[in-house]
Amino acid sequence: MNLNDVHRGIHKFKKRKRVGRGPGSGLGKTSGRGHKGQGQRAGFSMHPTFEGGQMPLVRRVPKRGFNNQWGLAVAIVNLGDLETHFADGDQVDPQSLKAKNLAKGRFDVLKVLGDGQLTKKLKISAHRFSQSAREKIEKAGGEVVVLPGKKPVVKNQQKVK
Repeated sequence: MNLNDVHRGIHKFKKRKRVGRGPGSGLGKTSGRGHKGQGQRAGFSMHPTFEGGQMPLVRRVPKRGFNNQWGLAVAIVNLGDLETHFADGDQVDPQSLKAKNLAKGRFDVLKVLGDGQLTKKLKISAHRFSQSAREKIEKAGGEVVVLPGKKPVVKNQQKVK
């Protein structure tokens, strides 16, 4: 492999495909549409999942359960993890947890659970706290700060009179 092979075939600004301009262009006569069939007709467009009449992959794959598209992604962290990763008097918030890889990925809400023991005095900011976590944090002399959280979107909610 040569150094000039690396960029071969990469064009930053691709030229527009000029069809129907004679046999020398490579896209003359049928203009790249082939002979006969629905693909040669004007106005033809194919569904993105169409696989030539074969049962599409999106319909072959089994679907199970319920996927709540309005549900919030909740990241959880236990008090035992906070005990090992933070020093006494530290401030714990979603940013510091992400920095220490305790809250991974994308999430809408952070919840602190009471699994493990807490002996350090921490100021913990999260959207939700379990009852046991709240009690253990306050018993250790720490502070609980409830962040304003996103509310799940509920469509067509009826008011009960």
